[in-house]
Amino acid sequence: MSKKAELAAPPSAAETAYFGETWREFNDGLTYHDIVRRIDAGLTLIEFYSRKYKSSAPLQGWLQRIQNKQITVDGKVVTIPDTELSFWMSRAGTELVYHRLPWREPDAPYLLQVLFEDNYLIALNKPSGLQVLPGGLFQQRTVLTQLQWHVSKLTTSSSGCRKTHPVPVHRLGRGTSGILLCAKTKLAKSRLAAYFAEGTSVVEDKYTNSECKKMRKISKIYRALVSGVIDMDEVVIKQPIGTIKYPGVAKGLYVASPSGKPALSSVRVLERDLENNSTLVQVEIQSGRPHQIRIHLSFIGLPLIGDPLYVSGGQPKCFDPELMDESFEKDGGYQRPENPVPGDCGYNLHAHQIVLIHPITNELIQITAPLPSILQTREEGKANQPNSS
Repeated sequence: MSKKAELAAPPSAAETAYFGETWREFNDGLTYHDIVRRIDAGLTLIEFYSRKYKSSAPLQGWLQRIQNKQITVDGKVVTIPDTELSFWMSRAGTELVYHRLPWREPDAPYLLQVLFEDNYLIALNKPSGLQVLPGGLFQQRTVLTQLQWHVSKLTTSSSGCRKTHPVPVHRLGRGTSGILLCAKTKLAKSRLAAYFAEGTSVVEDKYTNSECKKMRKISKIYRALVSGVIDMDEVVIKQPIGTIKYPGVAKGLYVASPSGKPALSSVRVLERDLENNSTLVQVEIQSGRPHQIRIHLSFIGLPLIGDPLYVSGGQPKCFDPELMDESFEKDGGYQRPENPVPGDCGYNLHAHQIVLIHPITNELIQITAPLPSILQTREEGKANQPNSS
Protein backbone atom coordinates (compact mmCIF):
# COMPACT_ATOMS: atom_id res chain seq x y z
CA MET A 1 0.00 0.00 0.00
CA SER A 2 1.30 3.42 -0.96
CA LYS A 3 2.12 5.73 1.96
CA LYS A 4 2.06 8.96 -0.04
CA ALA A 5 -1.07 10.28 1.64
CA GLU A 6 -0.93 11.27 5.29
CA LEU A 7 -2.93 9.32 7.82
CA ALA A 8 -6.31 10.85 8.59
CA ALA A 9 -6.79 11.54 12.29
CA PRO A 10 -8.75 8.75 14.04
CA PRO A 11 -11.74 9.69 16.19
CA SER A 12 -10.89 10.58 19.80
CA ALA A 13 -12.12 8.56 22.76
CA ALA A 14 -14.69 11.26 23.47
CA GLU A 15 -16.15 10.78 19.97
CA THR A 16 -16.48 7.00 20.38
CA ALA A 17 -20.11 5.95 20.33
CA TYR A 18 -22.12 2.77 20.82
CA PHE A 19 -25.48 1.70 19.49
CA GLY A 20 -27.67 -1.37 19.57
CA GLU A 21 -31.15 -2.51 20.53
CA THR A 22 -31.96 -5.62 22.54
CA TRP A 23 -33.14 -8.46 20.36
CA ARG A 24 -36.80 -9.27 19.96
CA GLU A 25 -37.85 -12.64 21.36
CA PHE A 26 -38.92 -14.01 17.96
CA ASN A 27 -37.82 -13.00 14.49
CA ASP A 28 -40.28 -12.34 11.65
CA GLY A 29 -39.84 -15.70 9.98
CA LEU A 30 -38.94 -15.93 6.29
CA THR A 31 -40.75 -16.10 2.98
CA TYR A 32 -39.33 -17.93 -0.05
CA HIS A 33 -40.75 -17.34 -3.54
CA ASP A 34 -40.52 -19.66 -6.58
CA ILE A 35 -42.05 -19.44 -10.05
CA VAL A 36 -43.22 -22.77 -11.51
CA ARG A 37 -41.37 -23.52 -14.76
CA ARG A 38 -42.29 -25.88 -17.59
CA ILE A 39 -39.41 -28.14 -16.57
CA ASP A 40 -41.07 -28.59 -13.14
CA ALA A 41 -44.42 -29.73 -14.60
CA GLY A 42 -43.83 -33.43 -13.94
CA LEU A 43 -43.05 -32.95 -10.23
CA THR A 44 -45.36 -33.10 -7.25
CA LEU A 45 -45.31 -30.37 -4.62
CA ILE A 46 -43.32 -32.50 -2.17
CA GLU A 47 -40.87 -33.57 -4.89
CA PHE A 48 -40.27 -29.95 -5.87
CA TYR A 49 -39.39 -28.77 -2.36
CA SER A 50 -37.54 -31.87 -1.10
CA ARG A 51 -35.30 -31.86 -4.20
CA LYS A 52 -34.71 -28.15 -4.73
CA TYR A 53 -34.27 -27.34 -1.04
CA LYS A 54 -32.77 -30.60 0.20
CA SER A 55 -30.29 -28.73 2.41
CA SER A 56 -33.15 -26.91 4.20
CA ALA A 57 -35.08 -29.94 5.47
CA PRO A 58 -35.41 -33.72 5.02
CA LEU A 59 -38.40 -35.21 3.20
CA GLN A 60 -40.41 -35.64 6.40
CA GLY A 61 -39.72 -32.04 7.32
CA TRP A 62 -41.14 -30.76 4.02
CA LEU A 63 -44.20 -32.99 4.45
CA GLN A 64 -44.74 -31.40 7.85
CA ARG A 65 -44.44 -27.88 6.39
CA ILE A 66 -46.97 -28.60 3.64
CA GLN A 67 -49.46 -30.17 6.05
CA ASN A 68 -48.92 -27.24 8.43
CA LYS A 69 -50.31 -24.85 5.76
CA GLN A 70 -46.98 -23.08 5.24
CA ILE A 71 -47.03 -23.33 1.45
CA THR A 72 -49.30 -21.42 -0.91
CA VAL A 73 -49.81 -21.52 -4.67
CA ASP A 74 -50.85 -18.17 -6.11
CA GLY A 75 -51.92 -17.13 -2.64
CA LYS A 76 -53.98 -20.25 -1.84
CA VAL A 77 -52.86 -22.74 0.82
CA VAL A 78 -52.08 -26.23 -0.48
CA THR A 79 -51.90 -29.13 1.99
CA ILE A 80 -51.77 -32.15 -0.35
CA PRO A 81 -48.09 -33.10 -0.87
CA ASP A 82 -48.72 -35.24 -3.96
CA THR A 83 -50.47 -32.49 -5.94
CA GLU A 84 -48.74 -32.28 -9.33
CA LEU A 85 -47.36 -28.91 -10.38
CA SER A 86 -48.81 -29.49 -13.85
CA PHE A 87 -52.22 -28.86 -12.26
CA TRP A 88 -51.30 -25.15 -12.20
CA MET A 89 -49.29 -25.01 -15.41
CA SER A 90 -52.22 -23.67 -17.43
CA ARG A 91 -51.59 -20.33 -15.70
CA ALA A 92 -48.35 -18.61 -16.68
CA GLY A 93 -46.17 -17.40 -13.83
CA THR A 94 -47.67 -19.58 -11.09
CA GLU A 95 -45.98 -18.63 -7.81
CA LEU A 96 -45.08 -21.01 -4.98
CA VAL A 97 -44.48 -19.41 -1.60
CA TYR A 98 -43.06 -21.14 1.48
CA HIS A 99 -43.59 -19.33 4.79
CA ARG A 100 -41.03 -20.23 7.43
CA LEU A 101 -42.58 -19.57 10.83
CA PRO A 102 -40.95 -17.12 13.28
CA TRP A 103 -38.49 -18.71 15.72
CA ARG A 104 -36.38 -17.80 18.73
CA GLU A 105 -32.78 -17.39 17.60
CA PRO A 106 -29.75 -18.38 19.75
CA ASP A 107 -28.37 -15.78 22.13
CA ALA A 108 -26.06 -13.15 20.60
CA PRO A 109 -24.56 -9.82 21.74
CA TYR A 110 -26.16 -6.71 20.28
CA LEU A 111 -24.06 -3.67 21.26
CA LEU A 112 -21.76 -2.23 18.55
CA GLN A 113 -18.97 0.30 18.99
CA VAL A 114 -18.40 2.92 16.29
CA LEU A 115 -14.67 3.21 15.57
CA PHE A 116 -14.85 5.54 12.58
CA GLU A 117 -17.64 7.27 10.69
CA ASP A 118 -18.04 9.86 7.95
CA ASN A 119 -20.56 10.40 5.16
CA TYR A 120 -19.37 7.35 3.26
CA LEU A 121 -18.10 4.77 5.75
CA ILE A 122 -18.78 3.42 9.19
CA ALA A 123 -16.33 1.05 10.91
CA LEU A 124 -17.73 -1.03 13.76
CA ASN A 125 -16.13 -3.08 16.52
CA LYS A 126 -18.03 -6.36 16.18
CA PRO A 127 -18.23 -8.52 19.31
CA SER A 128 -17.51 -12.23 19.17
CA GLY A 129 -20.73 -14.24 18.89
CA LEU A 130 -22.55 -11.83 16.57
CA GLN A 131 -23.15 -12.86 12.96
CA VAL A 132 -22.60 -10.25 10.23
CA LEU A 133 -25.28 -11.19 7.66
CA PRO A 134 -28.45 -13.30 7.89
CA GLY A 135 -27.96 -17.02 7.43
CA GLY A 136 -29.00 -20.29 9.04
CA LEU A 137 -30.49 -19.85 12.50
CA PHE A 138 -29.51 -16.18 12.58
CA GLN A 139 -31.89 -14.07 10.51
CA GLN A 140 -32.61 -11.21 12.91
CA ARG A 141 -29.68 -11.27 15.30
CA THR A 142 -27.05 -9.88 12.93
CA VAL A 143 -24.94 -6.76 12.45
CA LEU A 144 -27.02 -5.89 9.38
CA THR A 145 -30.23 -5.83 11.42
CA GLN A 146 -28.69 -3.52 14.04
CA LEU A 147 -27.52 -1.18 11.26
CA GLN A 148 -31.02 -1.10 9.78
CA TRP A 149 -32.63 -0.43 13.17
CA HIS A 150 -30.05 2.28 13.91
CA VAL A 151 -30.66 4.10 10.63
CA SER A 152 -34.43 3.83 11.04
CA LYS A 153 -34.17 5.34 14.53
CA LEU A 154 -32.00 8.22 13.30
CA THR A 155 -34.38 8.93 10.42
CA THR A 156 -37.48 9.07 12.62
CA SER A 157 -35.79 11.22 15.28
CA SER A 158 -34.54 13.84 12.83
CA SER A 159 -36.67 14.99 9.91
CA GLY A 160 -33.61 16.61 8.31
CA CYS A 161 -31.52 13.43 8.52
CA ARG A 162 -30.66 12.04 5.08
CA LYS A 163 -31.44 8.35 5.06
CA THR A 164 -28.53 6.04 4.28
CA HIS A 165 -28.39 2.28 3.97
CA PRO A 166 -25.05 1.14 5.45
CA VAL A 167 -24.11 -2.44 4.65
CA PRO A 168 -21.07 -4.57 5.55
CA VAL A 169 -18.61 -4.86 2.67
CA HIS A 170 -16.79 -7.92 4.00
CA ARG A 171 -17.41 -10.61 6.60
CA LEU A 172 -15.97 -11.65 9.91
CA GLY A 173 -16.65 -15.10 11.33
CA ARG A 174 -19.30 -15.17 14.05
CA GLY A 175 -16.65 -16.01 16.63
CA THR A 176 -14.24 -13.34 15.35
CA SER A 177 -14.30 -9.88 16.94
CA GLY A 178 -12.98 -6.54 15.73
CA ILE A 179 -13.22 -4.13 12.82
CA LEU A 180 -16.04 -4.52 10.33
CA LEU A 181 -16.18 -2.00 7.47
CA CYS A 182 -19.59 -0.87 6.25
CA ALA A 183 -20.40 1.38 3.30
CA LYS A 184 -23.05 4.11 3.43
CA THR A 185 -23.26 4.78 -0.31
CA LYS A 186 -23.33 2.60 -3.42
CA LEU A 187 -20.12 4.17 -4.72
CA ALA A 188 -18.25 3.52 -1.47
CA LYS A 189 -19.53 -0.05 -1.42
CA SER A 190 -18.47 -0.80 -4.99
CA ARG A 191 -14.99 0.69 -4.50
CA LEU A 192 -14.37 -1.10 -1.21
CA ALA A 193 -15.57 -4.36 -2.76
CA ALA A 194 -13.06 -3.74 -5.55
CA TYR A 195 -10.28 -3.22 -2.97
CA PHE A 196 -10.92 -6.65 -1.46
CA ALA A 197 -11.27 -8.33 -4.86
CA GLU A 198 -8.05 -6.71 -6.13
CA GLY A 199 -6.13 -7.95 -3.10
CA THR A 200 -7.23 -11.52 -3.68
CA SER A 201 -6.55 -11.34 -7.43
CA VAL A 202 -3.00 -10.13 -6.75
CA VAL A 203 -2.37 -13.28 -4.71
CA GLU A 204 -3.86 -15.40 -7.49
CA ASP A 205 -1.38 -13.82 -9.90
CA LYS A 206 1.40 -15.15 -7.59
CA TYR A 207 3.17 -11.94 -6.72
CA THR A 208 5.60 -12.06 -3.80
CA ASN A 209 4.42 -11.15 -0.30
CA SER A 210 6.15 -7.74 -0.42
CA GLU A 211 4.72 -6.99 -3.87
CA CYS A 212 1.22 -7.85 -2.63
CA LYS A 213 1.58 -5.39 0.26
CA LYS A 214 2.63 -2.57 -2.05
CA MET A 215 -0.24 -3.15 -4.46
CA ARG A 216 -3.06 -3.40 -1.92
CA LYS A 217 -5.35 -0.46 -1.19
CA ILE A 218 -6.47 -2.03 2.06
CA SER A 219 -4.51 -3.92 4.72
CA LYS A 220 -6.07 -6.00 7.52
CA ILE A 221 -4.14 -7.02 10.63
CA TYR A 222 -5.47 -9.55 13.15
CA ARG A 223 -4.44 -10.79 16.58
CA ALA A 224 -4.76 -14.47 17.43
CA LEU A 225 -3.82 -16.82 20.25
CA VAL A 226 -2.61 -20.19 19.01
CA SER A 227 -1.85 -23.52 20.61
CA GLY A 228 1.86 -24.33 20.47
CA VAL A 229 5.05 -22.30 20.32
CA ILE A 230 6.37 -20.96 17.00
CA ASP A 231 10.15 -21.12 16.64
CA MET A 232 10.39 -18.61 13.81
CA ASP A 233 9.64 -14.93 14.40
CA GLU A 234 7.87 -14.61 11.07
CA VAL A 235 6.28 -17.08 8.66
CA VAL A 236 4.42 -16.67 5.37
CA ILE A 237 1.71 -19.23 4.64
CA LYS A 238 0.70 -19.82 1.01
CA GLN A 239 -1.54 -22.85 1.41
CA PRO A 240 -4.49 -22.92 -1.06
CA ILE A 241 -8.00 -23.15 0.40
CA GLY A 242 -10.83 -25.20 -1.09
CA THR A 243 -14.06 -26.91 0.00
CA ILE A 244 -15.16 -30.41 0.96
CA LYS A 245 -18.59 -31.91 1.52
CA TYR A 246 -19.52 -31.51 5.19
CA PRO A 247 -22.74 -32.21 7.14
CA GLY A 248 -24.61 -29.05 8.09
CA VAL A 249 -22.71 -26.80 5.64
CA ALA A 250 -24.73 -26.68 2.42
CA LYS A 251 -22.06 -25.11 0.20
CA GLY A 252 -19.21 -27.17 1.62
CA LEU A 253 -16.64 -26.57 4.34
CA TYR A 254 -13.50 -24.53 3.59
CA VAL A 255 -10.28 -26.42 4.36
CA ALA A 256 -6.62 -26.53 3.35
CA SER A 257 -6.62 -28.15 -0.07
CA PRO A 258 -3.91 -28.53 -2.76
CA SER A 259 -6.59 -28.03 -5.41
CA GLY A 260 -8.07 -24.97 -3.72
CA LYS A 261 -7.70 -21.27 -4.53
CA PRO A 262 -4.50 -19.33 -3.68
CA ALA A 263 -4.33 -17.70 -0.24
CA LEU A 264 -1.58 -15.78 1.54
CA SER A 265 -1.13 -14.94 5.22
CA SER A 266 1.84 -13.27 6.94
CA VAL A 267 2.33 -14.26 10.57
CA ARG A 268 4.52 -12.44 13.10
CA VAL A 269 5.16 -13.65 16.64
CA LEU A 270 4.39 -11.07 19.33
CA GLU A 271 4.89 -13.16 22.46
CA ARG A 272 5.61 -16.78 23.39
CA ASP A 273 4.24 -18.45 26.50
CA LEU A 274 6.27 -21.60 27.09
CA GLU A 275 4.49 -22.38 30.36
CA ASN A 276 1.06 -22.52 28.69
CA ASN A 277 2.37 -23.78 25.33
CA SER A 278 0.81 -20.88 23.42
CA THR A 279 1.85 -18.04 21.14
CA LEU A 280 0.33 -14.60 20.60
CA VAL A 281 0.60 -13.71 16.92
CA GLN A 282 -0.21 -10.91 14.51
CA VAL A 283 -1.57 -12.00 11.13
CA GLU A 284 -1.85 -9.87 8.02
CA ILE A 285 -3.92 -11.46 5.29
CA GLN A 286 -3.19 -10.64 1.67
CA SER A 287 -6.23 -12.57 0.38
CA GLY A 288 -9.72 -12.96 1.77
CA ARG A 289 -10.67 -16.63 1.73
CA PRO A 290 -13.36 -17.71 4.24
CA HIS A 291 -11.87 -18.76 7.60
CA GLN A 292 -8.41 -18.17 6.13
CA ILE A 293 -6.57 -17.41 9.39
CA ARG A 294 -8.10 -20.35 11.24
CA ILE A 295 -7.24 -22.69 8.36
CA HIS A 296 -3.71 -21.36 7.75
CA LEU A 297 -2.61 -21.38 11.38
CA SER A 298 -4.00 -24.87 11.93
CA PHE A 299 -2.35 -25.98 8.67
CA ILE A 300 1.12 -25.24 10.11
CA GLY A 301 0.22 -27.12 13.30
CA LEU A 302 -0.80 -24.11 15.39
CA PRO A 303 -4.61 -24.05 15.60
CA LEU A 304 -6.34 -21.23 17.46
CA ILE A 305 -6.83 -22.09 21.12
CA GLY A 306 -10.47 -22.97 21.62
CA ASP A 307 -11.24 -23.47 17.92
CA PRO A 308 -13.90 -26.23 17.94
CA LEU A 309 -13.59 -26.95 14.23
CA TYR A 310 -10.09 -26.77 12.72
CA VAL A 311 -7.14 -28.89 13.87
CA SER A 312 -3.57 -29.39 12.64
CA GLY A 313 -3.40 -29.68 8.88
CA GLY A 314 -6.19 -27.18 8.26
CA GLN A 315 -8.85 -29.89 8.39
CA PRO A 316 -12.01 -30.34 10.52
CA LYS A 317 -11.64 -32.11 13.82
CA CYS A 318 -13.84 -35.07 12.91
CA PHE A 319 -16.57 -35.79 10.40
CA ASP A 320 -18.15 -38.41 8.19
CA PRO A 321 -18.95 -36.79 4.81
CA GLU A 322 -21.66 -39.38 4.14
CA LEU A 323 -23.44 -38.95 7.47
CA MET A 324 -26.51 -36.72 7.47
CA ASP A 325 -28.91 -36.67 10.40
CA GLU A 326 -32.45 -36.95 9.00
CA SER A 327 -34.16 -35.89 12.24
CA PHE A 328 -35.79 -32.47 12.16
CA GLU A 329 -36.85 -29.57 14.36
CA LYS A 330 -40.36 -28.28 15.07
CA ASP A 331 -40.24 -26.11 11.93
CA GLY A 332 -39.32 -29.10 9.79
CA GLY A 333 -35.67 -28.07 9.29
CA TYR A 334 -32.63 -30.15 10.11
CA GLN A 335 -31.46 -30.29 13.70
CA ARG A 336 -28.14 -28.67 14.47
CA PRO A 337 -25.31 -31.04 13.39
CA GLU A 338 -23.49 -32.85 16.18
CA ASN A 339 -20.15 -32.06 14.57
CA PRO A 340 -18.69 -28.52 14.90
CA VAL A 341 -19.59 -26.00 12.18
CA PRO A 342 -17.81 -22.79 11.08
CA GLY A 343 -20.06 -20.47 13.09
CA ASP A 344 -19.18 -22.10 16.42
CA CYS A 345 -17.28 -19.79 18.75
CA GLY A 346 -14.66 -20.32 21.45
CA TYR A 347 -11.46 -19.17 19.75
CA ASN A 348 -9.65 -15.83 20.14
CA LEU A 349 -9.30 -13.97 16.84
CA HIS A 350 -9.60 -10.20 16.57
CA ALA A 351 -9.54 -7.87 13.54
CA HIS A 352 -7.28 -5.34 15.25
CA GLN A 353 -6.32 -2.82 12.59
CA ILE A 354 -7.25 -1.75 9.08
CA VAL A 355 -5.31 0.72 6.95
CA LEU A 356 -6.99 1.78 3.72
CA ILE A 357 -7.16 4.41 1.04
CA HIS A 358 -10.53 6.11 1.58
CA PRO A 359 -12.70 5.08 -1.40
CA ILE A 360 -13.99 8.64 -1.96
CA THR A 361 -11.48 11.15 -0.51
CA ASN A 362 -8.30 9.09 -1.18
CA GLU A 363 -7.05 9.86 2.34
CA LEU A 364 -4.99 7.19 4.08
CA ILE A 365 -7.02 6.04 7.08
CA GLN A 366 -5.96 3.83 9.96
CA ILE A 367 -8.66 2.29 12.16
CA THR A 368 -7.88 0.34 15.33
CA ALA A 369 -10.19 -1.78 17.46
CA PRO A 370 -9.34 -2.11 21.17
CA LEU A 371 -7.77 -5.46 22.02
CA PRO A 372 -9.42 -8.01 24.31
CA SER A 373 -7.17 -8.53 27.35
CA ILE A 374 -6.36 -12.11 26.35
CA LEU A 375 -4.87 -10.84 23.05
CA GLN A 376 -2.65 -8.18 24.60
CA THR A 377 1.07 -8.61 25.18
CA ARG A 378 2.26 -8.35 28.79
CA GLU A 379 3.50 -4.81 28.16
CA GLU A 380 0.20 -3.79 26.57
CA GLY A 381 -1.66 -5.28 29.51
CA LYS A 382 0.39 -3.32 32.01
CA ALA A 383 -0.02 -0.08 30.03
CA ASN A 384 -3.79 -0.51 30.02
CA GLN A 385 -4.08 -1.00 33.78
CA PRO A 386 -5.89 1.91 35.52
CA ASN A 387 -2.91 2.78 37.76
CA SER A 388 -0.29 2.61 35.03
CA SER A 389 1.56 5.81 34.25
